[in-house]
Amino acid sequence: MREELLEIEKLAFGGSGLGRVGGKVCFVPFTAPGDTVRVRIISEKKSYQEGALLECLAASPDRTTPPCGVFGACGGCCWQHLPYDSQLKAKQEIFTEILSRGARVGPEVIKPILAAPSPYGYRSRVQLKVRSVGGELHAGFYRQGSHFVVGIPGICLIANELVNRIYGTLRPLLERFPEPRSVPQIDVATGDDGDALLLFHYIGEKPDEAAAWLEQTIPGAVPVSGVFLQCGRKATLRKVWGDDRVTYSVPAGLVPGFPGMKLSFRCGGFSQVNYRQNLALIETVLAWAELTGSEKVLDLFCGNGNFSLPLAQYCAEVTGLEDFEQSIEDALRSSGINGVNNARFLCRDSAAGLKELADQGERFDVVILDPPRTGALEAVRLIPALQPDKVLYVSCDPPTLARDLAELAKNGYAVVASRAVDMFPQTYHIESVTLLHRK
Repeated sequence: MREELLEIEKLAFGGSGLGRVGGKVCFVPFTAPGDTVRVRIISEKKSYQEGALLECLAASPDRTTPPCGVFGACGGCCWQHLPYDSQLKAKQEIFTEILSRGARVGPEVIKPILAAPSPYGYRSRVQLKVRSVGGELHAGFYRQGSHFVVGIPGICLIANELVNRIYGTLRPLLERFPEPRSVPQIDVATGDDGDALLLFHYIGEKPDEAAAWLEQTIPGAVPVSGVFLQCGRKATLRKVWGDDRVTYSVPAGLVPGFPGMKLSFRCGGFSQVNYRQNLALIETVLAWAELTGSEKVLDLFCGNGNFSLPLAQYCAEVTGLEDFEQSIEDALRSSGINGVNNARFLCRDSAAGLKELADQGERFDVVILDPPRTGALEAVRLIPALQPDKVLYVSCDPPTLARDLAELAKNGYAVVASRAVDMFPQTYHIESVTLLHRK
């Protein structure tokens, strides 16, 4: 492939720097605005090109030395070469541009991004990729765009202290696992009270023997409170030893009058990876909902009740919809523990559940949704049938958010406030909260 020289103008969603070759956009990973670089063009599309960085001929004044020795090879981070203030500025600009182009949201309603309290050491959950090559075991993350495992060099700088302690004690034990090629991934999930779970994904043919080895080897040697084995889909999940859940706190006084809560999720369930920024999300949702105590609230993709249960303190009734039964059970359990008696949780696909509620003549004052990265277009099209005055959309993907906001606009809802929340420092990912009012 040919080589080109170009200057990087800005950062783009996806993490790459954006420059131009002959007027055509070219995306180059691991570059910074102001860099002059020599690249190899590795992909040629109709409207853009992709390049691989060969040499930085003139470095941007924004550049900084990445603290991780495998940055650029490991796919876990893409922006360690940028100061944190520059990352925040780029995310604010990217978020504003995507909402403007995709949903015609004006910059005047987009609030400043909420910075993370710490740009490192924040991840409470990781998925360690494992591969045995030539008798040598590698545990870490995939190289960007590949299934080549880059081993963690001692500690992962974006993982929290407990995750790193678990990795440090687990890594040498894995060398003794009798079927090293049969464990492609290990999930680590930590709470904020020192509890932690390990989930081994197993693709071998001796699950009982693997479980026995884990039960004999892990307890006492690795600082976890539970160990699990999964052989395929989530339905095959089995507890090997210990506890089955981890807990995190939503502290008293997060907003005025909030009593404080302990929420939990079981192995295999979803939770945010950054607990401190999760509190920022909850605080924003509670503040922007402006509940008075009389409202009916609907929480779509409610998970373990991360938003439903705090909201229940300020409304007449909250209904949560979630299609993963285990998460519904977790939400019900947390309701009981926290003394919440005005919440109901239904195991339903969000779109199907919305249709069912609308057919029953149900109406809600506020709808909140926190969908997966693919967004919630089908559900969004059904929300107007419930006639909510407010919609709060929590998103982890700006492009699908913009698409869904444009759909809500067609049905009479206008964005009045939107804020990016930096849940994932050192990466391009952007979490956000958006408030819409019915016109």
